[in-house]
Amino acid sequence: MSHSKIALVTGAGSGIGRAASLSLMKVGFTVVLTGRRKDKLEETAQLGAKLGKSLVVPSDMTDPGSIAALFARTMQEFGRLDLLFNNAGIGAPAVPLEDLSLEKWKAVVDTNLTAPFLCTQHAFRIMKDQTPRGGRIINNGSISAHAPRPFTVSYTATKHAITGLTKSIALDGRAYDIAGGQIDIGNAATDLSQRFAEGILQPHGGTMVEPRMDVENVGEAIAYMATRSLDANVLFMTVMATKMPFVGRG
Repeated sequence: MSHSKIALVTGAGSGIGRAASLSLMKVGFTVVLTGRRKDKLEETAQLGAKLGKSLVVPSDMTDPGSIAALFARTMQEFGRLDLLFNNAGIGAPAVPLEDLSLEKWKAVVDTNLTAPFLCTQHAFRIMKDQTPRGGRIINNGSISAHAPRPFTVSYTATKHAITGLTKSIALDGRAYDIAGGQIDIGNAATDLSQRFAEGILQPHGGTMVEPRMDVENVGEAIAYMATRSLDANVLFMTVMATKMPFVGRG
């Protein structure tokens, strides 16, 4: 694969977004790195400098104008888009469902659901009209797209909704050679999951330390999904810490 393949990764400044970006550079993509913090995006770019090419474009996923500017800059620089990884996401404070504020609910929905939808719209417009036509869109789901953790109603609801978005992309993209898939991730070792290693609330009311896995496993899985030919699609993939309490009763 040559560097003519262009990928855009949201939330590329840390964690899963950074791991995905580095893995995509390694397999030949030029990666547009986007997120809120320019300094973190530049760290990712520096880490990937020996692997491949990248472009840092800070953006705000809660601002439709900023999202539009991001895709306009991508087209200005490269003239096409082959892969979108909708990765950026946030959670809300772990409070009882009835105590979650409307403001916090809307913040999670705006970032985790509305932003991927808007990014997907921009990607569709580009991919259906470019030559060669088509591309791939991968959504970051979650183990929470299958089963919730306690006190995570907004995050869980948006991740279930992402599954609907993924299926719609896969269906509506057929006519334009656009493939849609989703990766559901469980307990990747990032800064955001550090609390799992310290002990996290379980459904029975107690807390326990949960095993985690190297986030590089996620990056490599996304690179695998991204490098399939467009006549093949990984619709759903689950990558999780082997011993995390998910399968069965914990």
